Amino acid sequence: MPSTVEQWHALVRSRDPSGLDDLLADDAVFISPVVHTTQRGKAITRAYLSAAFVVFMNPTFRYVREIVGASDAMLEFETEIDGVFVNGVDIITWNAAGKIVEFKVMVRPLKAITIIHERMAQMLASRSRPA
Repeated sequence: MPSTVEQWHALVRSRDPSGLDDLLADDAVFISPVVHTTQRGKAITRAYLSAAFVVFMNPTFRYVREIVGASDAMLEFETEIDGVFVNGVDIITWNAAGKIVEFKVMVRPLKAITIIHERMAQMLASRSRPA
């Protein structure tokens, strides 16, 4: 069975967040670079990560470094959004079953945080509207 990091990379390569349900623990939490409170639960974590797939993962997105331990990893990424360079890290922690229990995103510089905040708010708002 592929490791949690390998499964995550497969989702990123496919740019398809549909596999998140299999990768996230029921009690997963998401820690955003732009939202003050920790987002708790599989559904909200999936919603944030699904929105991030749209906002971050354009053709310029790439991981440039990773540090992987027994139950956590730090994946540094770079991308460009509307001409703004974005550099950040995904810090991922998983349980003994290989399910992600915490996903933390940190981003720099300030200009990148501003544009990500705008784009993520738009994506999350559009997903919460009734069809």
